[in-house]
Amino acid sequence: MQRWLLLLGVVGLVSTVPTPFDEITPRDGESCGYDSCTDAEPGVLNVHLVSHTHDDVGWLKTLDQYYYGSRNTIQKACVECILNSVVKELWLDPKRKFIYVETAFFWKWWVAQPASVKSQVHTLVRQGRLQFVGGAWSMNDEAASHYQSTVDQFTWGLQKLNDTFGDCGRPRVGWQIDPFGHSREFAANLASMGYDGLFLGRIDYQDKALRLKERTMEMLWRGSDDLGKSSDIFTGVLYNLYQPPAGFCFDVLCDGEPIIDDVSSPMYNLDAKVATFLEVAANMSKAYRTNNILVTMGDDFNYLDASLWFNNIDKLIKYTNLKAIKENLNVKLFYSTPACYLKAVKDANPTLPIKQDDFFPYGSDSHAYWTGYYTSRPTTKWMEREANNYLQTFKILQSLTNLPESNMVILNELKSAVGMMQHHDAITGTEKQHVAHDYERIVSRAVDDAYAIGNQAFNKLLMPEASLVYERCEFNQSQCSVTERSQAFVVTVFNSQVMPKSTLKIDLPVIGDGYSVYDATGTSIPCGTQKLPSELLSMPTRQSNATHSLYFYGKNFPGLGYQNFYVKKGTKEKKTARDSDSKTVTSDDEGSRDIVLENDYIILSINKDSGRMNYTSRTDGTTLSFLAVPGYYSAFEGNNEIAANRSSGAYVFRPNMTSTPVLHTFHDFPVTNVVQSVLQEVHIHYDDSVSVTVGLKDNTLYFYTTLSIDLGREYVLRFQTDLKTDGAFYTDSNGRQMLKRIRNTRPQWNLTLAEPISGNYYPVVQEMYIEDKDLRVVVNVDRARGGASLEDGCFEIMQHRRLKRDDSFGVDEALNETAGGKGLYSIDKVRLQVVSKTKENLINTAETSLRFFSIPQFFVAEAPFSLDKFKTMTNVHSFLKTDLPKGVHLLTLEPWNNKILIRFENYLDKQLSPDYLSVDLTKVFNTIEIRSIKETTLAANIWFEDYKQWEWNTDEEFSESFNKEYGSEGVNIAKEGKKYDDDGFIIKLRAKEIRTFVAEYGVKN
Repeated sequence: MQRWLLLLGVVGLVSTVPTPFDEITPRDGESCGYDSCTDAEPGVLNVHLVSHTHDDVGWLKTLDQYYYGSRNTIQKACVECILNSVVKELWLDPKRKFIYVETAFFWKWWVAQPASVKSQVHTLVRQGRLQFVGGAWSMNDEAASHYQSTVDQFTWGLQKLNDTFGDCGRPRVGWQIDPFGHSREFAANLASMGYDGLFLGRIDYQDKALRLKERTMEMLWRGSDDLGKSSDIFTGVLYNLYQPPAGFCFDVLCDGEPIIDDVSSPMYNLDAKVATFLEVAANMSKAYRTNNILVTMGDDFNYLDASLWFNNIDKLIKYTNLKAIKENLNVKLFYSTPACYLKAVKDANPTLPIKQDDFFPYGSDSHAYWTGYYTSRPTTKWMEREANNYLQTFKILQSLTNLPESNMVILNELKSAVGMMQHHDAITGTEKQHVAHDYERIVSRAVDDAYAIGNQAFNKLLMPEASLVYERCEFNQSQCSVTERSQAFVVTVFNSQVMPKSTLKIDLPVIGDGYSVYDATGTSIPCGTQKLPSELLSMPTRQSNATHSLYFYGKNFPGLGYQNFYVKKGTKEKKTARDSDSKTVTSDDEGSRDIVLENDYIILSINKDSGRMNYTSRTDGTTLSFLAVPGYYSAFEGNNEIAANRSSGAYVFRPNMTSTPVLHTFHDFPVTNVVQSVLQEVHIHYDDSVSVTVGLKDNTLYFYTTLSIDLGREYVLRFQTDLKTDGAFYTDSNGRQMLKRIRNTRPQWNLTLAEPISGNYYPVVQEMYIEDKDLRVVVNVDRARGGASLEDGCFEIMQHRRLKRDDSFGVDEALNETAGGKGLYSIDKVRLQVVSKTKENLINTAETSLRFFSIPQFFVAEAPFSLDKFKTMTNVHSFLKTDLPKGVHLLTLEPWNNKILIRFENYLDKQLSPDYLSVDLTKVFNTIEIRSIKETTLAANIWFEDYKQWEWNTDEEFSESFNKEYGSEGVNIAKEGKKYDDDGFIIKLRAKEIRTFVAEYGVKN
């Protein structure tokens, strides 16, 4: 009875389509999970043979091409065939096991199966013969992905598995076998999701060599110093990436020989095969600390004909075990899974080494540092970031405006699209060009479809009879049919953050000038127009008649709410700033040698001769003199036949230099100095490939770079200061915690570096900074990038890449994005914060960084009514009942099977939030009433009260702070932080803690 209640709780947690219990619950004699594992034997080498296929959710072929087996001239792969064949072969022999990873593919296959096949699969899952590992929608990248998107796509994939298979379908381990480096934040996320272990494929070649030698291939990885022990997770590095031992690939795609056990055949090779495998197993065992080894038996899109694999593995197990028994070899082979292997290791009770940093950057040899993909295909990375912001907005609106449940179809479509984009060959930009176009098609269609939610929600909130039709615009390239064609239109600005926003600059593409803008009360507010830059007008992908940008500042945007503006053309109620207020200056102009921009917070002077910028804070007097230098590296071009001839490519960044990081820069340029009542910015046109706009936004600077680059170039924006940084800089981990980096150094091994530029690049998803004892200089990025500090006081962000050659790691196609015969344009947005390091300032800096990630969404609709009618509408609305404490972020709000799923986080670290922050869930929202809550693990597939973390023995203690102690001699041992009990609906959030709840609620009138 207890088991039935547990399953009821687990399935009820996420179920949207109830599955009959007689398909989910193990019958007498059946067991799943750890209970289904073959016991490891003491005193012998237990060889866990793991049958698997690695199925990319797009790479050389599109998702559908891979699934259906189309275009096999590119790559022979058919996921539908694989799953059909595997299920058939598993059904023939109960000893066989198989694992599957990517829920995107599995679900596409599952919904197309007849009841008879589904019943077979249920049986296989109940008996532990088919096990899911990872289980997210895709095997996500860990460099360019943001933690919000990672958590979402795990939640979505695990929901499908839990909904269908209950507890037997729950993955116990993470399986990140192909991503090109591994992040600390991801490890913390997996631990918080309730995973017991994590297996990795790719780590740096020098790191792996040392680990093989010192038997440190398995470790306890601490994912967060702020979260401490709760973020620890067992982590194992696979011996052979994720491939089988040489000579033991039995797939139709392989050239290896099958095992031939017919002694009468001249092809007989059984004895040699068994002897070779025993030698392989013995060598592998030298790298691990227990009497268990995991041997991966599969590869990319393997098991098209699963009988070839299973028949040969059957023979390998049978004859090797017979030989072991006869010759007393103390070895045992059997079908296993990563979860069963992990259980065997746990039962062996080893003492493990520890890890407290991350696995970036990844180098596969001395000249191949996979740091280019941090930036590759920047427009794709922007599309993913924008789609995620839309997803969060539409989930919130669906939850808080009581919209029809039928909308879940289009909301789920967008979840799937954003989940797909987290794949390690999607957001990374390491796919073929036609695949990138297909990703764009899928995401764009999903966002367009989901716009129906925005239309329903806003029309419901504005007034009962409103019939506004919001249309999607391409603001990133100043293109919007509504603002271009309409004589009057409404702009709805939605802020998905719980933090109110004091001011926001709004730019809209329009034709000509002569516009008036009215705020939510119908009061005219200052606005202006300026001509769009020539490089923007000439973008080949742009389909727009807009000639100008209409800009204005809105004020007092509520948290978790919207504000409307009314715009009409052809009125002259108030003089507006126009192009005549702009002027072009050059270094030859007489008069002051400085251009001065200023607002209430900042004075910025730019010297026309040197380009040097001098920053002064009006708030606390902080000053900084610096250069912002756009430039490029010339990419190395080689034939890839040996390591020294490795080309720069989609994965690998390799500039054509290995010594001083000298950029190719630009010198002679015209400057357009725009000084207007509501806008302070400078537009610098360097050449036809690069222009930069520098401006002020409250207490920050912004740099908007428009790039259309030439072949063989890798463009960066470098900031040069006089700060004494001693080789140290800091980059974020998936947009959350910050990690210290030291130039030319790695925390856990003595680094030999043949590529000192690319080998010092790290992923930057949201933030990077340098600092001295008094001052911190922070750069925020609008999409994932690569970044480095190659000299003291300097740091740079890579912005765009266009290359002549491939790097020969599989894509077989140069990274050469074009449109209209030119290099593809990318408009890059970077924000710079100069911070005096007081606690208050650092808290504000963390908030600013978070705001820049999740910017308010602009929705526009033609106004079929007058300004007078507009004044009667509900033009400002917040879904918040009360303001939340600074440091609290609403990470997730979405519908959840007639309930809602809520995630709150404390985004401050323990230096800034040493105790806890409180949130009363009954006092957060004003359109719904929270009636009950129950906490889950991070991915919402396990009740928190049912999860128990595994504990491990370690060689040494963790340090209190990796960042403080990396590069220093002293080590302070970590101490567990105090735990706090909730008080009913009042939840408490420790530093960097994310908490997830399923809530029952009622809708208020």
